Amino acid sequence: MDLILQQLINLLSLGSLYALVAIGYTLVYGVLRLINFAHGDVLMLGAYLALFLLTGMHLSPVPLPWPLAFAGAVALTALAGVALERVAYRPLRSAPRLSLLITAIGASLFLENFGIVAFGGRPLAFPDVGNLDRVVQLGALSVPILSLWIPGVTALTLGVTFWIVYRSKVGMAMRAISRDRETAQLMGVDTNRVISLTFGLGSALAAVGGIMWSLKFAQVNPLMGVLPGIKAFVAAVLGGIGSVAGAALGGFLLGGLEVLFVAFLPDWSGYRDALAFFILIAILLLRPTGIMGEELPE
Repeated sequence: MDLILQQLINLLSLGSLYALVAIGYTLVYGVLRLINFAHGDVLMLGAYLALFLLTGMHLSPVPLPWPLAFAGAVALTALAGVALERVAYRPLRSAPRLSLLITAIGASLFLENFGIVAFGGRPLAFPDVGNLDRVVQLGALSVPILSLWIPGVTALTLGVTFWIVYRSKVGMAMRAISRDRETAQLMGVDTNRVISLTFGLGSALAAVGGIMWSLKFAQVNPLMGVLPGIKAFVAAVLGGIGSVAGAALGGFLLGGLEVLFVAFLPDWSGYRDALAFFILIAILLLRPTGIMGEELPE
């Protein structure tokens, strides 16, 4: 029983991270039909911004309290996402999709190499905040507070995101554009503004994921977003690319499969990252639209 509870906590912690980043992928895909391969690198940018604000490096003359540092990092990353859309993607919005795909890959490579030049290639330690490294006893289990804090923050963040997408006027416009951009524009929707807000929201979610990833693994480096970005993309495809609920479900499913793989096949734990690629191949062969996805008009 204790083993099951421990693995459940691990599942919630890891799945929360994948779900946050996967929703950013699916939001952008929903409005532009674009796989933003730079999304994982936006996660990296958010983690570095949080580190600089926490420690007083580069951005802040003095270290900020961690709530202000994290909020500032999320806001700045959202602005960076809006700028990325404005500079890299908007001029090519009417171009063939292959051009957008190549641009997304180029933006990813640019951010990674910018990180290496600007921040250095050496990993930097991410400071502990709020005593999140403390361990609490839950019966016979010893659980780090961070493993409980991550799902809580994720639940709050996902709740706000779902409210924006399904209850606000901006969310209604997002869903209208995802169905038919030209008709939405004829009905008076400011598509440029809505798409920019979508990129900002997705980038903010990536920043939250990057901060929690850094707290969990206690370091940042310019390539830290590559693997989480790929896995979050797999999670979005698994749940149904274009479906916000599907992306969240896919994140938790992928996290759960990874945790179970390591728990019950410890000798094969070195292949845990390859598991995501096997899942991607299987879902594309068996159900390309994902678990909760649906065929959308071209």
